[in-house]
Amino acid sequence: MQTLSPNTARKRYLTSLLLLSSLGFSCQSAIADTLTVTYAGSMGVVMDNGLGPDFAKKNHVDYQGQGQGAYGMARLLASKKVVADVFVSITPGPIDVLKQAGLVEQAQPVASTRMVIAYNPKSRFAQQFAQSGDNNQTPWWKILSEPGLRFGRTDPTSDPQGQNIIFTLKLAERYYQQPGLANTIMGDLLNPQQIAAEGGLLARLEAGQVDAASGYESATRSAKLPYVVLPDQINLSNPDYSQQWYDKVNFTLVDHTGQPKTYHPQPLVFYAAILNNAPHPELAKQFVRYLTSAPAQQIFKDNGYDQPKGKALYQQ
Repeated sequence: MQTLSPNTARKRYLTSLLLLSSLGFSCQSAIADTLTVTYAGSMGVVMDNGLGPDFAKKNHVDYQGQGQGAYGMARLLASKKVVADVFVSITPGPIDVLKQAGLVEQAQPVASTRMVIAYNPKSRFAQQFAQSGDNNQTPWWKILSEPGLRFGRTDPTSDPQGQNIIFTLKLAERYYQQPGLANTIMGDLLNPQQIAAEGGLLARLEAGQVDAASGYESATRSAKLPYVVLPDQINLSNPDYSQQWYDKVNFTLVDHTGQPKTYHPQPLVFYAAILNNAPHPELAKQFVRYLTSAPAQQIFKDNGYDQPKGKALYQQ
């Protein structure tokens, strides 16, 4: 066994301490940054189980996601009650809230989807929904009108999906030539027996608390639930039908400020925006770029999302 002189031993000891200190600092710095992403509540599965962890692993950072109805989340961000690096919204409307608050300069389209009617496979109405596409069977809108069927949707004053199902059912009135259909299915626009928070709607459906629910195809497929495909004329997915169909419907409700507001359909496109008060602006830029990359687009596709459509919002 080699005997070291006191000076040599001391030098090696100090060198080891410096090395360990350096390694400890490197490890801490590698996990010190946490990317915080806020998003439309329907995106919970693709964000927290797919995109967020994939980005975090590739960039050696932590990821934290928070979902809620897109308008509700936009208002929390605008009031600084929630601070985040990135906001991902469905439709341009919630992004406009942040634009007006001076928190967003641009928003990038990253995916798209369409409205569907999701249903519980164990519901007593499930077989009817499964066959509703056949010409000789009961159409989906008649099933939704049946007594005893429990239908779920989200709050149209805080969530775009809650607005979009109203547009879809109003368009169905025109498409199927069934005046009053929307009211028959929904009752009051703010019917408390139907409305649930967006993040919990499909969970309620899975649990059998409702028989059918409004849904985006993306979130419904992510949850592995069966659904009824709706025609492009009413599912809000195809910009080609905007002028002839989508632009023909609207509705008015008292908004969160207590003032009446008229709502109009917008394309079902998901937009990602970097927030001007982001704690980690460089990470935020990397994440938004990542969302349009091939690996991220594959994760979107695997979870039922379509490719992004249209141009960036506020692009000069």
